[in-house]
Amino acid sequence: MKSTVEINWQEKMAFEVEVAGHKLIIDADEKVGGENKGPQPKPFMLVALGGCTAMDVISILKKMRVDLDDFKVKVEGDTTEEHPKHYNKMKVIYEFTGKNLPKAKIEKAVSLSEERYCGVSASYKKAMELSSEIILNEV
Repeated sequence: MKSTVEINWQEKMAFEVEVAGHKLIIDADEKVGGENKGPQPKPFMLVALGGCTAMDVISILKKMRVDLDDFKVKVEGDTTEEHPKHYNKMKVIYEFTGKNLPKAKIEKAVSLSEERYCGVSASYKKAMELSSEIILNEV
């Protein structure tokens, strides 16, 4: 299966990006000639990982009949100091909130996403160190 995105230059360092019919603006920081009209491209790598694994985890937990009050995923990325500056580490922090959270099922869902289903995670593992943490908030 082939995926395609289209990136069209607007002005200065701003570009309109179209992904599956959804449009957004990316731009550079003012220090490098942009006007900060939208996010910079590199953090979308964090979004890709977080979104991919979050969707997997929710899908798996629904199949396991696990009810949550809230679920958040935070992704932290460490970049190199030298050019080309790139992510060399990412950490995914899964935060679950609810009553009587089934720790074993949650850990299984996260593991299945990280090891089997999330294509972004599979790609990134080849390029950098990935780690994760699970936080359970009982209410």
